[in-house]
Amino acid sequence: MMDVNKIKPEQIEAEQLYKEMGLSDEEYRLAKDKMERLPNYTETGIFSVMWSEHCSYKTSKPLLKKFPTKGEHVLQGPGEGAGVVDIGDNQAVVFKIESHNSPSAVEPFEGSATGVGGILRDVFSMGAKPIASMNSLRFGNLNNDHTKMLFSEAVRGIASYGNVIEVPTVGGEVQFDESYEENPLVNAMVVGLVNHDDVQKGLASGVGNTVIYAGGATGRDGIHGATFSSDVVEGEKDNASAVAIGDPHIGKKLIAACLEVIHSDALVGIQDMGAAGLTSSASEMASKAGTGIEMNLDLVPQREENMDAYEIMLSESQERMLLVVEKGREQEILDVFAKHEVDAAAIGEVIEEKTFRIKQHGEIAADIPVAALTEEAPVYHLPSEEAGYYKDFQDKEKTTPAVDDHQEMLKNLLQQPTIASKEWAYSQYDSDAQNNTIAGPGSDAAIVKIEGTDKAIAITTDCNSRYIYLDPEMGGKIAVAEAARNIICSGAKPLALTDGLNYGNPTNPETFWQMEKSIDGISEACLALDTPVISGNVSLYNQSKGEAIMPTPIIGMVGLLESTKLVTPSHFQNADDLIYLIGETNEEFGGSELQNILEGSYSGKAPAIDLNVEATRQKQLLEAIHQGIVVSAHDLSEGGLAVALAESVFNNKGLGVKAEIEGNPTTALFSESQSRFLVTVKKENKAKFEEIIEHAKQIGVVTSDGKLKVSQENNKIIDEDAEKLNKLWREAIPNLLHVGKQ
Repeated sequence: MMDVNKIKPEQIEAEQLYKEMGLSDEEYRLAKDKMERLPNYTETGIFSVMWSEHCSYKTSKPLLKKFPTKGEHVLQGPGEGAGVVDIGDNQAVVFKIESHNSPSAVEPFEGSATGVGGILRDVFSMGAKPIASMNSLRFGNLNNDHTKMLFSEAVRGIASYGNVIEVPTVGGEVQFDESYEENPLVNAMVVGLVNHDDVQKGLASGVGNTVIYAGGATGRDGIHGATFSSDVVEGEKDNASAVAIGDPHIGKKLIAACLEVIHSDALVGIQDMGAAGLTSSASEMASKAGTGIEMNLDLVPQREENMDAYEIMLSESQERMLLVVEKGREQEILDVFAKHEVDAAAIGEVIEEKTFRIKQHGEIAADIPVAALTEEAPVYHLPSEEAGYYKDFQDKEKTTPAVDDHQEMLKNLLQQPTIASKEWAYSQYDSDAQNNTIAGPGSDAAIVKIEGTDKAIAITTDCNSRYIYLDPEMGGKIAVAEAARNIICSGAKPLALTDGLNYGNPTNPETFWQMEKSIDGISEACLALDTPVISGNVSLYNQSKGEAIMPTPIIGMVGLLESTKLVTPSHFQNADDLIYLIGETNEEFGGSELQNILEGSYSGKAPAIDLNVEATRQKQLLEAIHQGIVVSAHDLSEGGLAVALAESVFNNKGLGVKAEIEGNPTTALFSESQSRFLVTVKKENKAKFEEIIEHAKQIGVVTSDGKLKVSQENNKIIDEDAEKLNKLWREAIPNLLHVGKQ
């Protein structure tokens, strides 16, 4: 093993060893200037992780400033472990989404499991009890063994961690496209519940106060994970050593211990050791408090022998927290961890000098100005250039694809992995842990009851990356609008969102343009729909073999139901209920599932969206739900009206549909026009519903014959048994994975 203590600072400079750690020549020169000397090996490593994109957001920071982050419900916006939103009665929800893409490409089981563990710690470090977990996943097409393995193992990893830790995985989304073949996306979201006065922050305040390490021992796993996640993952590299290994059994104990510790007034600050481990948590806590930190690494619990300062400071071993505690009251805190069988140790103190000082074996291993690692990290304003394909797509004439047999096309659409049932995945998750799940996986939005009240929260994750690829700004608007539509359909009022921004290499001007324009679109939609951004994560360099993924900014949104009586199902409920389509259907097939089936690629214009129209429709539908006149509500997305009608009777109630369409049947059935909802109401509420909702047209009635019948001027377009369609939809993914087949 390399002895880093024998590598002299002069050698690091002469042999450009800093490049292996991820620093550019200019960044190394900047680090020297900040230090006013040559940094040693450990210090160089610390700079490299803290100045990585993953920790510093050095290329995305100028764009993130565009997001609206304030609102009447927002108690804590971006800048802490997670965002905090008021839900009344002195209660708040804490939530955030985070990616674990690069680790999941290399070790999908461990990568996805630690993704769940890491985002859980972000939430309970804020003092919140985790009450729900969601995920948003992207994989290549399910036609090769490698993609099948990545998908299967990632789902298994999410389930293995979430099920042990007893936080319900209540929903999510999975989409499949060849652009993710070498670079899958694994984004995990967690929501927690906290009382206002229990909200914690990651602050190293109070000179002389003690720094306490709690959780799993530090090992050599995950070293340089932050820089690994800020680089392009190429298939032939062995990056397994950069993937940390999680232990949900320790994680479960750590949650319980931390949620007890927050009630002690001896606690000053607490933060998760996430990306860059002990380095980022300690330096960020000092930075936010305007202090310094001194730590003795001999006191850090270690599970491997002879670890040097570089390894300890850059390790991303899981299930670890850093706390700052009032001097003289350390034992109170240590006793709580001991009670929960969690290792904890005092490892340092808060100092007045604004420096990040690390000692090991009686010697100073690193001594860096705190500001140099945090607020003075380099920020880049990268060049942006409109993607070459964009103008061609905008100039392309709108056409309606030729579909000869609409019934066969519906069957084909229902078997597309992006549309097909994801039950194979979510059946592996415990969605009912804690016994508060009202609507779980398979609903437009998950709904979780707030214990001890009649309130509930709705949660969703959404993003159609095809639209964003075609038109980043329009697609960014649609991503937010679709998330809000799902929340509205559940009966909840959208409160705020968290974003997982997944893109390719930002130094490519066209990729940076995709980032810039989609963030513009997201920001505009947030303002129009009153859903501020309260937290998030950026994951760049998602590409392999020179090809970037499609731009994929995931929107995780939370809404509030003032009463569980407002909970609205997404499936039809009763025969004889009237079926309404809200919104206009236009000739919009760019980025659609129909285009994917017919052409195998995406081109042309993305569907258009008018945010004022969107806001009005959402408000009106929510009003109708609150007046108790909506029986079911479902938003129209991939596959258009035909798929939405089919999905609405896939709840084994023996119900069917009798609907009438107008105009071109292909457009009526399969267009993906925006701002549309499929709603059922009782006959006696017809007039009242039509009075509240503009642009609502009755298109049919729910039947009891179990048939999906769509006609046009007495001509049958679709006439199929709903259960047969359901079987195709439900079995598509297991068949592609060959589950249960020899």
